[in-house]
Amino acid sequence: MVQRFDVDSCEISVSKHFKNTWMRKWNWDYADLREAIKNAYKVDKVGKKKYEVYVRKKGLKKIIFAYYTEFDTVFVITGAEGR
Repeated sequence: MVQRFDVDSCEISVSKHFKNTWMRKWNWDYADLREAIKNAYKVDKVGKKKYEVYVRKKGLKKIIFAYYTEFDTVFVITGAEGR
């Protein structure tokens, strides 16, 4: 796994778009999001700070986020579902 940070200890924040669309649609809270990132079956680093996380939680989902080492923060940008 490419993940180089501890999901349990870092701060998680989300974009307004992700919160109002995907979190609402999936009926998730921040604990569900943290668990999904922690238990992802595939993590791809796609940029300097950007990751794509593939999750199997009530269906297939993809979460795109940036990890900022200087703030120890995961900022979730957007999501998708399906194949």
